[in-house]
Amino acid sequence: MKTAVPCYYHLDVEVSPEKVGQVSRILAAHLRFWDLENLMQPVCGGAEMLLRAIAEHATDRNTSIEMWWNGQHLITAIGDNNRSLRPDQELRGCLEHIAASSDGWGCCATETGSKVIWFSQRARAGERVPLVPTAPDPRESEGLQVPREPTVAQLTGRVRTPGGLLEEVR
Repeated sequence: MKTAVPCYYHLDVEVSPEKVGQVSRILAAHLRFWDLENLMQPVCGGAEMLLRAIAEHATDRNTSIEMWWNGQHLITAIGDNNRSLRPDQELRGCLEHIAASSDGWGCCATETGSKVIWFSQRARAGERVPLVPTAPDPRESEGLQVPREPTVAQLTGRVRTPGGLLEEVR
């Protein structure tokens, strides 16, 4: 399984067409660091599409990007400060792509009138890293005496004497 340690990343950026690729590489680097390379394409692709739309249509290009990893799901949220950019008009194509390529998504308004668009990706069972058992270190383990099997003579109650005769054990 992937690492179960919760991870969080936050980036504030003023989006421009030149910075979209740079932001995508930053997100990819964090996903590699969290051992989530298999999620790079859908996450970076979705974020890139949203950032390009914000750079093209928004008047206020200050954007916040957040990623949360909880051990099973990666949630990516992109929030802009632009009240005039409407998800149902300028972002419609991006949202259709995100809906098709993610496990869940949504859009919500903030108290200031801006919006946050989020989407989640699940780490699928076939893409998990297998657990590797560690070999025991003989220097650290304590040796226990293995019980020896009783001999036939002990089980029958007879023992062999130095002269070769069997005697009853008393």
